[in-house]
Amino acid sequence: MVGLVEKRTNKELFQRLQKVIPGGANSPVRNFSSVGIDPLIVKEAHGPYLFDAAGKRYIDYCLSWGALIHGHAHPFVNECVIEQVNRGTSYGLSTENEAILAEKIISHIPSIESIRFVSSGTESTMSAARLARGFTSKEILIKFDGCYHGHSDGFLKEAGSGLYTMGATSSSKGVPESFMHHTISLPYNDVDAFEKILENKEIRKNIAGVIIEPVAANMGLIPAERSFLAYLRARTKELQSLLIFDEVVTGFRVGLQGAQGLYQIEPDLTCLGKIIGGGFPCAAFGGKKEIMDHLAPLGDVYQAGTLSGNPVATAAGIASLTLLEGPGFYETLEKKAALLWDPIEACIKEKELPATLHRIGSMATLFFGPSSVQSRKDLQSLDKGRFIAFFQYLFERGMFIPPAQQEIMTLSSRHTEECIQFTLHTIMEFLKL
Repeated sequence: MVGLVEKRTNKELFQRLQKVIPGGANSPVRNFSSVGIDPLIVKEAHGPYLFDAAGKRYIDYCLSWGALIHGHAHPFVNECVIEQVNRGTSYGLSTENEAILAEKIISHIPSIESIRFVSSGTESTMSAARLARGFTSKEILIKFDGCYHGHSDGFLKEAGSGLYTMGATSSSKGVPESFMHHTISLPYNDVDAFEKILENKEIRKNIAGVIIEPVAANMGLIPAERSFLAYLRARTKELQSLLIFDEVVTGFRVGLQGAQGLYQIEPDLTCLGKIIGGGFPCAAFGGKKEIMDHLAPLGDVYQAGTLSGNPVATAAGIASLTLLEGPGFYETLEKKAALLWDPIEACIKEKELPATLHRIGSMATLFFGPSSVQSRKDLQSLDKGRFIAFFQYLFERGMFIPPAQQEIMTLSSRHTEECIQFTLHTIMEFLKL
C-alpha cells in the first residue's frame, strides 16, 4: 500500500500528515486533540476490527461514523464493488445501479416517492434546504440547537458534531453574517420556543422549512420526543412549509424505514447518507414527487454533481441494503446492543453513578456528568475529563470509540459476542474506578 509499506507509529505518520494537511486531518475530529493523544492512523480494517499503521488491533465502535453497519470489508459488499470497478469506476452518466438503489430506498421509506443522489450528507441537507426554499418561495429555515446538518454555510449555527470540540457556538469564521439571517436555531424538544418565534409575523409567513435530526446523533444520542415531532409535522403543514428529516445517521441504522418508521411520522423531505453508500461516498435526498419535480431539469431549483450516483458507490449501497433486507437482521443487531449496553445502564442506575446512557438500537452514547440529557443545554454539565480518561482507557486496551463525547458509538453485524463481552468487561472495570 502506497505510503504504508513500512511499519510506522501513529505519531510518526501524524507528523507526516501535519506537514501537508491542516491539523493533520481532513475532518477535524480525526485530529484527536480533544482526547489528548496522537490520532489513530489506520492501515486496514476487517469485520469489527481496525489495524493501525504499526499493526495494533482495535475493536471499532465508530465504524466510519456509523456508515459500516456490516463492518469493514464485508465480503459480499466487496464482491459487488470489485465487479463494478472492473466495468468502470465513473462515467458521469446514468446507470442501472442508480435505478436499483433508488427503488430499494423508495420501497422501504413511504414518504419518499422520488430521490436524487449526491456524494455526502452535507450535499444532501444543503440541496434539501435549497429545494424547500425553491418549492415554497420562502427564505427562512428553522433548525435546532445541537443538530448537525453538515458544514454548508447556512447550517453552521448552533451546530453539533465536531463544532463542540472546537468551542464554536454560532457559526464558523468565513460565513457571512448575512447568511445567518436566513437560518433560525431553536432549542431541541422545545415546543414553547417554536411557538414564541411564530409570534413574529414576518418570520411566520417566510418559513420555507424545518429541518431536524429525529434522533440527534451529533450532540450525543438524544431522541426527539414523539410529541415534539408530531407538533412540527402539524405546524409545518399549517404554515405551508416543509418538514425535513435529516436521517443521514439514522436512515437504515434504526430500521428499514429509518427513524420516521419508529415515530410513524412522515416528513416532506428526507436526507440520507452513510449506510446507503456501503462505505463509499453516497448520500441522497428525497420526498414527494410533487416537490422533487422542482429540481432541474424538470424545475428551476438547480443541483448537480459529477460523482452523484457514482456506479461504485451505488453498487456498494445496493449490496448494503440487500444485506439489511435479510431475515432478522435488525433483531440480531438489537440483541448484540442489549448484551453490551443493558448491563452498563443497570450498573449506572444501581451505583447511582454520575453518568447517563442513551441507546436506540445499535447506537449509543455514554454521557459522563449529567443524570439527564434532553437538549444541547444539558451538555454544559458534561465531565470532559472523565470522558477523556474513558476514551484513553479503552484505546489503550484495544477499543476505539469516537474521540468526542458528542458523537455516537455504533455496532455492526460483525461484532462477535467475544468482542462485546471483552468491551463490556472493560467498560465495567472503568466505571468501578
